[in-house]
Amino acid sequence: MSAPTTPRTTVTEREARQVAEAAREQDWRKPSFAKELFLGRFRLDLIHPHPLPDDESVRRGEEFLAELRAFCESTIDSARIEREARIPDEVVAGLKELGALGMKIDPKYGGLGLTQLYYNKALALVGSASPAVGALLSAHQSIGVPQPLKMFGTQEQKDAFLPRCARTDISAFLLTEPDVGSDPARLATTAVPDGDTYVLDGVKLWTTNGVVADLLVVMARVPKSDGHKGGITAFVVEAASEGITVENRNAFMGLRGIENGVTRFHQVRVPAANRIGPEGAGLKIALTTLNTGRLSLPAMCAGSGKWCLKIAREWSAEREQWGKPVALHEAVGAKISFIAATTFALEAVLDLSSQMADEDRNDIRIEAALAKLYGSEMAWKMADELVQIRGGRGYETAESLKARGERGVPAEQILRDLRINRIFEGSTEIMHLLIAREAVDAHLSVAGDLIDPDKSLSDKAKAGASAGVFYAKWLPKLVAGPGQLPTSYGGFKHGVDLSGHLRYVERTARKLARSTFYAMSRWQGRMETKQGFLGRIVDIGAELFAMSAACVRAELLRARGEHGREAYQLADAFCRQARIRVEELFDRLWTNTDDLDRKVVKAVLAGSYTWLEEGVVDPSGDGPWIADATPGPSARDSARRPFGD
Repeated sequence: MSAPTTPRTTVTEREARQVAEAAREQDWRKPSFAKELFLGRFRLDLIHPHPLPDDESVRRGEEFLAELRAFCESTIDSARIEREARIPDEVVAGLKELGALGMKIDPKYGGLGLTQLYYNKALALVGSASPAVGALLSAHQSIGVPQPLKMFGTQEQKDAFLPRCARTDISAFLLTEPDVGSDPARLATTAVPDGDTYVLDGVKLWTTNGVVADLLVVMARVPKSDGHKGGITAFVVEAASEGITVENRNAFMGLRGIENGVTRFHQVRVPAANRIGPEGAGLKIALTTLNTGRLSLPAMCAGSGKWCLKIAREWSAEREQWGKPVALHEAVGAKISFIAATTFALEAVLDLSSQMADEDRNDIRIEAALAKLYGSEMAWKMADELVQIRGGRGYETAESLKARGERGVPAEQILRDLRINRIFEGSTEIMHLLIAREAVDAHLSVAGDLIDPDKSLSDKAKAGASAGVFYAKWLPKLVAGPGQLPTSYGGFKHGVDLSGHLRYVERTARKLARSTFYAMSRWQGRMETKQGFLGRIVDIGAELFAMSAACVRAELLRARGEHGREAYQLADAFCRQARIRVEELFDRLWTNTDDLDRKVVKAVLAGSYTWLEEGVVDPSGDGPWIADATPGPSARDSARRPFGD
């Protein structure tokens, strides 16, 4: 007899898109470097001169980093966390004592009040000591209770919860469900109004920090009724509330110390005063929180790149093959060059985006998304190259290496730990679509009604007139620009010449915009289904953003007398490597197997190739693909384990 499965909430593709579009922040009140880049406008003035933090922020940030480094070196035992799959209570107690739970919380609530720049530097540092500890702190502050309350909470909510989050309480963010991932229109957890409370019922999956949390941010659907607008709504929920059961502590291929679980809500009463924002605003709150919250992942990715570079340098200088260090063999040297140049670029992207977030003079929703996308993809590649450089030792565990008398380098662990970043907080595929939607926003604003099948002929006529005016002004500007003048960006020529790379970015941004316009003209309403094309468009934009950030950072370091010559060399190497990737992506815009791939996929789903699966056994066993999440009381003992209990 097969296991029961949860009845699925049926939502059409159009309905799902409408929910996502309604939650998207649609206004552009401030300039955006990345948005302009996708429109073919290289606005170097928005990022150069490189923005800098004020002296007081630097002083407080550096003081905390020094304390955190000492704590990481003396108290965090990464090998123990990996071995026991737990973060020891004394580590969490020490982090609380340091104030690390409140890095981004205002001092008036007991926090440290660090800038986004120094918060990310702290995450990179602690994440290098233990990625699981980095994930704990990031989930607590970047997407847990503090950030949405900071942006959308009432004063009463801030007074009640922020002091707890700053010093004592761990928080978690609960959105995903067993059958709901990046499609929140099908959210099944409900919050039914009952007097001055809401009653929550449902099951949440992959609740990072959920096993140990004291406070939860929960997304639930409020039914529409008299006096209630309804819709997806955010709540602060006490994790110890009656009716909450942590049914399972999940285990993963990496991040073995992460406290991630399955949480069931059965008739859980939540005061209406704990609702964040109005009913129906939950998804917008979640997405807005992630605009800067996403920077925590590239922070830890940049830190991982630094560690990969250190190990690659030390090992490849020590290990000899055929009479010389392996680093001097070109096949290995190319990998080391890639790691060094890419680490420089990732830190450039991270610091630039973080400082722009602190200054709040630019809209960085696309920059933060690009940083997350690019950082997670490139960090994974760097870790993979490190494993290859280390050879058999890269595949061997640190514990095994140490047991036989060698340095316990956890190269295979970092590969496993980093893999989740391509899925966490928006998978690479979802990030491609999210960024692509923002990248074509200007086009849809003027021409969207032209390709909307539900619009009337008069609406389409008005849209056509507006589009004609917009494109008559915009298209001629894509023909020529500063990138074609040999003297442009001459301020980036100091020994090594970076001006040519910036001219390339300017020319290529215009080419990217022309390609996007051509695709919209060609496919019109079907453009949204061309996910392969849109992904490549976004990847080109990510490379151009990283090239720009790398050049601007190199010039900043040169001007400040901080390794300027070396920074210029690294920026030059990165830009040359990136240009090769960009040209490949442009080639694949129009020469690819996308159409054939769709045919093959349909045949696979139709069972046409099942003969190809013969000759193996499947160790998966039986059971449903998606666990039953029918609302009701839990039949399990709770696996909740607050730190210190």
